[in-house]
Amino acid sequence: MGYKLAGYRMLGNVEIDPTINAVYKKNHHPKYNFEMDLRAFNELAEIPEELYHLDVLDGSPPCSTFSMAGSREKAWNVPKQFREGQAFQTLDDLFFVFIDTVRKLRPKVVVAENVKGLTAGNAKGYLNQIIREFRDMDYSVQIFLLNAADYHVPQARERVFIVANRMGYPKLRIPAPSDPIKFGEVCSEEGGDPPSEMIARLRNYVLPEDRGLGDIMQRVVGKNTYFNYRLVEKDWICPTITASTRPMRKWDWTSFTDEDIINCSSFPEDYDFGNQDPLYICGMSVPPKMMEAVAGAIKSQWMEVVG
Repeated sequence: MGYKLAGYRMLGNVEIDPTINAVYKKNHHPKYNFEMDLRAFNELAEIPEELYHLDVLDGSPPCSTFSMAGSREKAWNVPKQFREGQAFQTLDDLFFVFIDTVRKLRPKVVVAENVKGLTAGNAKGYLNQIIREFRDMDYSVQIFLLNAADYHVPQARERVFIVANRMGYPKLRIPAPSDPIKFGEVCSEEGGDPPSEMIARLRNYVLPEDRGLGDIMQRVVGKNTYFNYRLVEKDWICPTITASTRPMRKWDWTSFTDEDIINCSSFPEDYDFGNQDPLYICGMSVPPKMMEAVAGAIKSQWMEVVG
């Protein structure tokens, strides 16, 4: 969606999850659609000629094993079923599977997004190896740590973007064009579901500075439970939306509505989520307006200037 907003023509996609692929096809109508593991795509003997030497190949390998909120090293090299219906697979090596796709297709530019945790701790070893792999293929590499709130997205969401090219392009610049958008500017008039009885009782202990239920639980019972339940006021920036838990509106103690989730993720109002929960898709996605900024910079500074 971000690439389309920046004026690109979408050619194709690879998606392992049939339910997500159905949503993708419904909204983007790719000319070439491969519903399979990327490893299987890499092994295909024949693919359409126009998929070679693309202007841009974009990939965001699943990144939960590098998340600062996850198990990190404990989950590395451990097979996991990412979603029901998918095959068990190790997630931390999928970036290198994606690099095999780069090696196969030889695009001019590669964009890969991941969590901030990829640049922290022992994960830096993965990042350094990723950079080495690109350089071995004669791609120059830039690393950007961007916050979606700086790019017309009403959400604080930090993500790492790896941008590589084999065309000798000049250094890319991705300036931050916008002031943060407060939640009150995009929130729905009515709140979502009321909380459970347990969570409802926590409202009696809330303080103005509390940013999540974990703050309350730590203070009241000494345990940082319910830390995934973030609290948001109208004059705050919405925190990172995850795929599993809806933030709560602090002033009326209700959950975010679908409208809140979609608006804070910068998806268009007419995006068709099919039978999928918008929370899951938005929580797993690069916000379109954030992606538009990256794709737009590549287009205006490289494609339209150098070719």
